[in-house]
Amino acid sequence: MPNLFTPFLLVLSSVILVPALAFAAGEAEFGSNGEKNGYGKIGVYELSKGNVSMKLTNWGATVMSLVLPDKHGKLTDVVLGFDSAFEYKNDTSYFGSIVGRVANRIANARFKLNGVLYKLVPNEGKNMLHGGPKGFSDLAWKVIKYKNGGRTPHIVFGYNSCDGEEGFPGNLEVAVTYKLIGDDRLSVMMKGKALDKPTPVNLAQHTYWNLGGHNSGDILSNKVQIFAHSITPVDSHLIPTGKIVPIKGTPYDFLRPRTVGSRIQELTSGYDINYVIDGAGGERRMRKTATVHCERSGRVMELWTNQPGVQFYTSNALGDTRGKGGYVYKKHAGLCLETQKFPDSVNHPNFPSEIVYPGKPYLHLMLYKFSTV
Repeated sequence: MPNLFTPFLLVLSSVILVPALAFAAGEAEFGSNGEKNGYGKIGVYELSKGNVSMKLTNWGATVMSLVLPDKHGKLTDVVLGFDSAFEYKNDTSYFGSIVGRVANRIANARFKLNGVLYKLVPNEGKNMLHGGPKGFSDLAWKVIKYKNGGRTPHIVFGYNSCDGEEGFPGNLEVAVTYKLIGDDRLSVMMKGKALDKPTPVNLAQHTYWNLGGHNSGDILSNKVQIFAHSITPVDSHLIPTGKIVPIKGTPYDFLRPRTVGSRIQELTSGYDINYVIDGAGGERRMRKTATVHCERSGRVMELWTNQPGVQFYTSNALGDTRGKGGYVYKKHAGLCLETQKFPDSVNHPNFPSEIVYPGKPYLHLMLYKFSTV
């Protein structure tokens, strides 16, 4: 299993610097409510600190819920999903899960690496989406460490991906750590270690957010700001063209806060595009990526990451999906901000590389800051 590490975040002006990280082993601990099924043991785990609490399952290393106070102190779950962990086994929307080995799309489900053509398993027409038909979101992860309480409640999920899984080369160890920091922050750390061959790795956290509450309707009135001047445009199959184009003045322009619905009617279905985050990259340099504000509840979510891109998705494909408490999620019921490498990077040399080599681990950091106004 992977060795895990704990980042120490140091905020300096507009960036967050993360020092060098070291591995630390942990023994598996399973929740008392875990049950056996054909996929292995699945459990539900809770983290809580102050007024913030969340539930997770090791099926897909998934965030099931996150409860936050609104401006009046009322506690509400702001994450779309299901009541039980086992309902996620049949989920096709990737609610709250970690997707990979490569998130987003790979054109024609193939790529070349060091002169070798790798044919992957397509699951969206002729293309691959979110790691294929049996990606990391559709697997039972091992619980490496779990601690609820104390200064930093946290849980660590790990998974070993074998050489040839869904067509990808090399054995890969991955892990994700969810940690509550203070009374208003959630950190997510994704780590990957190629054991024997170079391989593409691009994990993404796929939570659907509705800051008004998961059962409050659509997110079209939420105000969003995305700190990006460019996007990677796509073709009719949502495959990047390879270009990077400016968005100023277009419906994709969220450089200043505005509601999701203010220009969504100018698009075919809604937002589903990768933004090129402003600022120079760097494995341990985090940048402010986006903010979301729900005026009705007063909740604000601020997102930071060390990744070069973020996929903004407005749940365009949701339709009559029965979720928690029997509530039916419809189109635009939630929004996703999936920090990532650019989609289809393996087929575009001008995009930041997502190839991970033995001895050079993959590191993906996210930090959510929650507040009310």
